[in-house]
Amino acid sequence: MYLGVLLVLAGEAVFFRSRALLQYTGLVFLSFFFFVLAYEEPVLRSQFGADYERYCDSVPRWIPRLRSQRSRSEGK
Repeated sequence: MYLGVLLVLAGEAVFFRSRALLQYTGLVFLSFFFFVLAYEEPVLRSQFGADYERYCDSVPRWIPRLRSQRSRSEGK
């Protein structure tokens, strides 16, 4: 969800050739980033414990992988 919003804002900045929109996109990214680090992740860790830690180990925070680690190691 956060990545989608950032991509839309960045697209608008490019489309309108707006430096102000690009700066706003950077500000929104920083807001999302610190919200995730300061609130979301600690709450999820306290709710789900080791399961959430395993999830964090296998899923990148911002940029999704095109293929899973398991399928890469299996040669698929």
